[in-house]
Amino acid sequence: MNALRTGMLLATIGALAVAIGGYFFGFQGAIIGLVAAFGFQALGYFSGAKMALKFARAEPLRPGALPWLEDACAQLSHKAGIPTPPIYISPDPQPNAFAAGRDPKNAVVCFNEGLISLMPRDEVIAVLAHELAHIKNRDTLTMTIAAAMATFISFLANIAWLIPRGDNEERNPMVDLAFMIVAPISATFIQLAISRTREFAADRMAAELMGTPKPMMSALRHLESGTQRIVSPTAEPSTAHMYIASPFAGGGLMKLFQTHPPIEDRVKALSTL
Repeated sequence: MNALRTGMLLATIGALAVAIGGYFFGFQGAIIGLVAAFGFQALGYFSGAKMALKFARAEPLRPGALPWLEDACAQLSHKAGIPTPPIYISPDPQPNAFAAGRDPKNAVVCFNEGLISLMPRDEVIAVLAHELAHIKNRDTLTMTIAAAMATFISFLANIAWLIPRGDNEERNPMVDLAFMIVAPISATFIQLAISRTREFAADRMAAELMGTPKPMMSALRHLESGTQRIVSPTAEPSTAHMYIASPFAGGGLMKLFQTHPPIEDRVKALSTL
């Protein structure tokens, strides 16, 4: 299922790149857009995890710095049947975390310092179990490529708008503006499509790995209040869907563009286990 989802994502991104390049620069632009899309997809596949860690300004956890977390990671990884991923720490004060990597052998888990310092150990371990579930389910490939592709679409739309095409009476300024606005929104909706359902599955597997849903439920409530109170200095819109909770607070109409399902819905789903 994840392979099909990833394939659909790549095809959609390629089509958007061809459409934007073709409209602004004709046939040659369509070819350039397609080639650039393949290039960014390859970059996301091979270097997506490194890019996400760089955005987060994360550094590897020093051996022995948090032995309880290292032990939990080894034990839960063994229980999940995956290699133990390296742990990274971001200086971000917002309580949050994400996993990245093209497959379980190349995956990493990144914790914000805010999560380590503000949440009880059992909740931190529940968050770890959630991220290991993403790795087990191979969600991280889709998530990582989506982050690279969202960045690419926004970049392509901005470049196409700024670079003049030359004398062309057929070019409609309103359509130009529509491309500039619609392309990034399209990237957001692609992120929504691939991220909302996977969170419920990862929450459920985390509860199974922990043997109880209670730490995950408590962690989600603390994540909700923490992400609303503390602004993240490292999160980017292109990587928002990778985190366990949306790093950007928003209400009203903005909830429609949230990359994650409402926390209350996730807690309610866990309460039935």
